[in-house]
Amino acid sequence: MEDTEELSPLRITPTVRALSSALRGKRGRVHGPGDGDRVLFPEPEKLWFKESSAKNLRNRDFLSPTTMLNTLYADGQVPPAVMSRVLSLHGSGILPVAGGEVMGEGLRVRVDRAAAFRAVLAGGATEYLKPSSQKQGCVVLNCPALHPKPNTPTPETLSLGQLRTILLADHMGALLRRQGFAVSYCPTLPEDSDIITFLRDFGIDWPTAPANWTNEEREEKVQEVLENSPYRERETERGRRTSGGGGGRKAEEGENEGALRVNLKRVFQEEGLLGYDPSLGTCTVHRDSVSHLAQLDLSTADCTVAMVTALHVTSCQDEFRQQQIAMLWRASGATHTQRHLVCGPVKTPGSHLTAAQYLQLRRGQMKEASEMKYGDQVEGQTWDDIIKVMTSATVRFELLSTVHTSPVTLDVQREGGVSTKGPRGGVFVMYNCARLHTLFDSYERGVEKGLYPEIPEGSQLDFSALKEEGEWLLLFNYLIPFSELLDQSGQALDCEGGGARVNIKTEQICKFLVSLSKDFSSYYNRVHVLGEPLPHLFNQMFCRLYLLRALRELYHSALDILNLPPIRQL
Repeated sequence: MEDTEELSPLRITPTVRALSSALRGKRGRVHGPGDGDRVLFPEPEKLWFKESSAKNLRNRDFLSPTTMLNTLYADGQVPPAVMSRVLSLHGSGILPVAGGEVMGEGLRVRVDRAAAFRAVLAGGATEYLKPSSQKQGCVVLNCPALHPKPNTPTPETLSLGQLRTILLADHMGALLRRQGFAVSYCPTLPEDSDIITFLRDFGIDWPTAPANWTNEEREEKVQEVLENSPYRERETERGRRTSGGGGGRKAEEGENEGALRVNLKRVFQEEGLLGYDPSLGTCTVHRDSVSHLAQLDLSTADCTVAMVTALHVTSCQDEFRQQQIAMLWRASGATHTQRHLVCGPVKTPGSHLTAAQYLQLRRGQMKEASEMKYGDQVEGQTWDDIIKVMTSATVRFELLSTVHTSPVTLDVQREGGVSTKGPRGGVFVMYNCARLHTLFDSYERGVEKGLYPEIPEGSQLDFSALKEEGEWLLLFNYLIPFSELLDQSGQALDCEGGGARVNIKTEQICKFLVSLSKDFSSYYNRVHVLGEPLPHLFNQMFCRLYLLRALRELYHSALDILNLPPIRQL
């Protein structure tokens, strides 16, 4: 049994729950003045806090604050039996406890760090790079910015706000696939279109069809279904509504008498759908709407699982229009769950750039910054590929590092440039990932020269040699929590009754990578990993290489979710 527990991946959340259970037992008691004892069941996540700052991690890893201890026990005095339970904590996925004590700030607990390093690193960190559980279902990521209106969009017509929604849809697809969902994208685009070439510059593999392909058969079927829909507004109903002076936006007034119109308000009211704009009213069905619905039908046609969710990734400017499309799809008979991921605007003070101009600007700035740093060696296909990836990284981090509902403000002044230094954005992340590759290349060259032996099996190493505070910070703040970070990405889709809008922490991977890069850079600048080739130093060097090898895999895993291949040398 002990071996099984030791091999189970260590997790933060189970550890916090176990600490909470140990601290409160079956129940806690609040001692109120004069009214006896009131039974309380504190929430586990409020009983303990995981520390993350380097300062606090010097003396504790988890803290139960004094305020919480005073709530549970008279005068905040933790009974010896309770303290014994906390200190003897063990179990599957629970970080091993080395000690604990009550101080002024509360009950602080220290993890057995050598045991934690051994558990995570000795057998390889693969289990820490994927979600703790796999979900089932099919998600269709619909990007309204790419639908014909009536023509297929081009890079020159694409706004920065629309580009943000496309990158977000691509990012969400990678996150949800990692969760276990089957993912498809909508709409299908002509394979020879300029927009497909543009998306490939970002590494986006969007579904395509031959240029002569049409979806007319599905479009005709959608048109027929809507014409026979119970939500279709007949002439008599329209007359009553018009004479009553209500219904829908004024933009809908004055439509052709013979136009097909659907009462969208009835759709969401009668079907009990929450969160839709009450002013949707009655919508005239145009050709581009029918095309949009037929594309959605095509994207869901191959979903073989029962649970299908359509996630419409749209800008705030287009949200109302997309709600209309969603209700039209419902009126046409689609019963799939529909959610709306709405993006805030992208602002460029003093300038107005299309998506194509923005990419061209950032690519030129990246090339100029690389030439300033590396000189004449910046030429040839290898450097073209590097600049392409670094430009994509810059754009993705600029547009995805902000909460998706919030506006993004870009500095697009041509003299601003893109810095290859400083702890900000995609360039900084890619640079630090490349440093790890350079480190291992240096180690391999040392092995070839006979300076260092091959890295031994993890079971042969003494991980208590990892005593530098930056080493524990990298393990405790990044390697161990990453799996739970991935777990969060699909949770919002599981929430029932949450309304049309869904809020997902899409910025977390970017912020995680930037924070990781800051802490890794600080550690790497402070610690000489490849030391003198002396046998008595090899154990510590190998332990550090195990840690940094896991960190390199972590970079690769997180960058893959952003559709960014690692740069192996800079």
